[in-house]
Amino acid sequence: MNGTEIRVEVDPALHLFVPAARRHGATALATDGVSTLGHVIESLGIPLTEVGTLVVDGRPVRPGHIPGAAERVVVRPVERPQRVPGAPLRFLLDVHLGTLARRLRLLGVDTAYESTDIGDPALAARSAAEKRVMLSRDRGLLRRRELWAGAFVYSTRPDDQLHDILDRFDPELRPWTRCTACNGLLRDAAKEEIADQLHDGTQRTYDVFAQCADCGRAYWKGAHHDQLEAIVARALHRPGAVRR
Repeated sequence: MNGTEIRVEVDPALHLFVPAARRHGATALATDGVSTLGHVIESLGIPLTEVGTLVVDGRPVRPGHIPGAAERVVVRPVERPQRVPGAPLRFLLDVHLGTLARRLRLLGVDTAYESTDIGDPALAARSAAEKRVMLSRDRGLLRRRELWAGAFVYSTRPDDQLHDILDRFDPELRPWTRCTACNGLLRDAAKEEIADQLHDGTQRTYDVFAQCADCGRAYWKGAHHDQLEAIVARALHRPGAVRR
């Protein structure tokens, strides 16, 4: 350490990531004079995926900025809706977010999901290879440099998780177009095509079916359809939603 000291103020939206002592105005922080501001902010516990703007003495700077003595730094959250340029908006979720993955697929959002723990390096590599936004509650995973893009999932409740991701990214919604099991696209199917997946009661009761073009799973408006309709309705009519 060379004694370089800066003052850092963290926006309230990011207080979750920092100790309580750093949640009240600008607090002093010693730096080594070599590390980038991005590294310094991450050392406080804030993933850079959650940082929108870094402001130093009133001017925005890049995470690669080297802090100088007595600089005042303000850490702001990402602006919403967040735009991710360079590829169509699509997601990759880790093993702990299965319910969120199924709900995003229900809404027609391109969502890859790993149902087993393949490890952070493999997840980051897939995010980069497929240009998918990594969604996770694992801060260590979100700090991996090879990620294409990432976002922290703030809640443990699926309803709140879905609302937050829709609010943050405002993806285009096309309900009932994707398989909730594998993310494949659905197509209309005749009853005879999927008869081997139907019980006698289902065959007698329902006449409208869809089938996944990838895994072959059949879909119809069964006993849980009202619950799914409610999820779709809340998503389409949430406050602030942009109509397309």
